[in-house]
Amino acid sequence: MMMDGELAGFAIPRLGMGTMALAIEGRPDRDTAIRTIHAGLDAGVRYLDTAWSYYLPSEPGTGTAKDLGYGEKLVRDALISWNGPRDEVLVATKTGYRRTMEVPAFVAPVSDSPESDTQGRDSEGCSRRPGEERQHLQAAGSQYGWMADSRPETMIRDAKESALHLGVDTLDLLYSHGPDPAVPYEDQCGALKQLLDEGVIKYAGISRVNNEQIDLARGIIGSGLVAVQNQFSPSHPDPEHTMEHCAELGLAFVCWSPLGGFLDTFDQSAYDPFRTVAAQRGCSYQRVVLAWELTRYERLFTIPSARNPQEINDSFAATQLQLTQEELAMLPC
Repeated sequence: MMMDGELAGFAIPRLGMGTMALAIEGRPDRDTAIRTIHAGLDAGVRYLDTAWSYYLPSEPGTGTAKDLGYGEKLVRDALISWNGPRDEVLVATKTGYRRTMEVPAFVAPVSDSPESDTQGRDSEGCSRRPGEERQHLQAAGSQYGWMADSRPETMIRDAKESALHLGVDTLDLLYSHGPDPAVPYEDQCGALKQLLDEGVIKYAGISRVNNEQIDLARGIIGSGLVAVQNQFSPSHPDPEHTMEHCAELGLAFVCWSPLGGFLDTFDQSAYDPFRTVAAQRGCSYQRVVLAWELTRYERLFTIPSARNPQEINDSFAATQLQLTQEELAMLPC
């Protein structure tokens, strides 16, 4: 049973591949990462999800120039070296976030030293906003995190850099990585609309949003908005019902961290019913989770990460796992 759907003009399986785990802390070596992407593509994956901010900071601040673009370039190189039909693969990326390492509560003003350029980028190649408080998303106990920088000029510049990193003239699908408390959300949506109008991107998506933001984005972007990428899993069951709202509007719902999370802790007990079904089926509980997610909404796409070929092969096998009504009754409604 193959579960296909339509997203950004592509008719593709609804189980894709997130590539964050191949590009940030804990990532495998580059050859293993390429082999993992190839394994996913060979299995049938036709949606690869990356981001401008998938790189590894190596010193305090907001990144290091030698690693910027790592995740997007990894996807590019994997596709170049793959023998399959590249034109069948949807590549989505995201704009508006930076990686951080041991960041202070406030960003210092941009200096007048030669290390700062006229566009407000520091010597590590990242944007800074003088004196403004920033939103930091960081796992407990980790020195790494993310920081929002969703000023329209930053989003637009980074989107154009993403196209260069990926080696394409136009991005298939670009998401706003998430709201930025220092930027009105309508300004972020306006940046996506401008990128659509300029032909930098074919379709737009938004991420980490509530229903009010979905409606705002749809009003500004119009039919160019095709997807919402929000967290969804048994341990994070969409408390604001954004999936239902996407169904009402005819938007695709793409769930990130579909197996609980990569860096953050999560409620493992939420997966006990899936472990029970998996034991009866003789497969991994992760495969059962992904198969269950695909039953939640006919336009749901799930994008599990993988750090080796075995993980992505096991995940993609969920597209062939048809859960019975008795098994579904054992799982969350």
